[in-house]
Amino acid sequence: MNKPEILSPAGDFECLQSALDFGADAVFLAGKMFGMRSSSKNFDRDDLKKACDLAHSMGKKIHVTCNILPKNSELEALPSFLEFAQDIGVDALIIADPGVLEMAKRYAPKVAIHISTQAGVTNYATANALYNLGASRVVMAREVPLSDIAEIRAKTPKELEIECFVHGAMCVSFSGRCLISSYLTGRDANHGDCAQPCRWKYHLYEEKREGQFFPVEEFDGGTYLYNSRDMCMIEHIPELVAAGVSSFKIEGRAKTTYYTAVTTNAYRHAVDDFYAEGENFKLKPWIKEELEKISHREYSTGFYFGYEPGQTTDNGGYIRHYDAAAFCEESIDDTTSVISQRNKFCVGDTLDILPPGGVPYNVKCISLTNEDGEQVESAPHPKQILTMKSDLPVPAGSVLRRKREQ
Repeated sequence: MNKPEILSPAGDFECLQSALDFGADAVFLAGKMFGMRSSSKNFDRDDLKKACDLAHSMGKKIHVTCNILPKNSELEALPSFLEFAQDIGVDALIIADPGVLEMAKRYAPKVAIHISTQAGVTNYATANALYNLGASRVVMAREVPLSDIAEIRAKTPKELEIECFVHGAMCVSFSGRCLISSYLTGRDANHGDCAQPCRWKYHLYEEKREGQFFPVEEFDGGTYLYNSRDMCMIEHIPELVAAGVSSFKIEGRAKTTYYTAVTTNAYRHAVDDFYAEGENFKLKPWIKEELEKISHREYSTGFYFGYEPGQTTDNGGYIRHYDAAAFCEESIDDTTSVISQRNKFCVGDTLDILPPGGVPYNVKCISLTNEDGEQVESAPHPKQILTMKSDLPVPAGSVLRRKREQ
């Protein structure tokens, strides 16, 4: 089969640029309406066009999410958005609702239709039905095991592509369809506004003893009833390919540019190595280690291999071993670069560099100069522009990281 696509998330233009620079074949993102991540900055119409132009100039694709479950009042604005998406060259629309699918066929007939994971596709009959309705790709429900995906691949037209999530946050509800947030906060998860109450820490109060607290704890830190682990399939590239997965999707449109860069780079290298090495493929240790350098919850393989403990029961937070210290805006020479600061670091610190499309390595920060030409001992101000001297080159577009003190 063809090499699977690496499909990366972008919540804003900086994330888009990072995804493209670090090896994504395609990027999924949203306009200001109809997407499932209202917490992201997302893309207005001008930025959507710029995104398409940039991706296409690099031989890559843009998939636009149109996957909310819309209310009647939202449908009136949809035709104009669909026509605009076609006019600017969007490569695919990601759709969950059958009514939206019909409207897309009418108002954007030249744009490919991808069926969102929100639609809950779990079998080949549904996949075939959606293909007959005009879909060129189905995104599997995250609950589908690899053995079932292989059967779906075998019993659907070869022209129908199969996309699967391979990395990122998991949802406690089936295919992300959840009402907990709506009930508790009035924020509708099916319109991209989930408050993530599944991550909250819960306690118990007895009905007739007002104000009296009864701890119900799995561990001393509290009880996390619904707190899903993150998915990580980096060690299972051969199995995903063997099952017939066409596109490897990385979750995270609400996450940082740093997250996008690291995950995209890791899966790009893993897939390329597998296709280069074949039967001799062995995941390089540094690739697996990269995914420990981003903020994440405990990892699992989701439902791909049957039941695996899917909840993190002893904490509701993230594991963070590294911070993004800065991004390299320009490489002036072998020892000098212009950087945009993200988290504080100091002269003398050892920084972990991830160059676009490359392998990480360490440099030492020898000096820092601010925009006024003054030597400074640290970079304490968010997004401050500084000139850095280092003992090794730092290519433009690189991520500079600093390991946290344990």
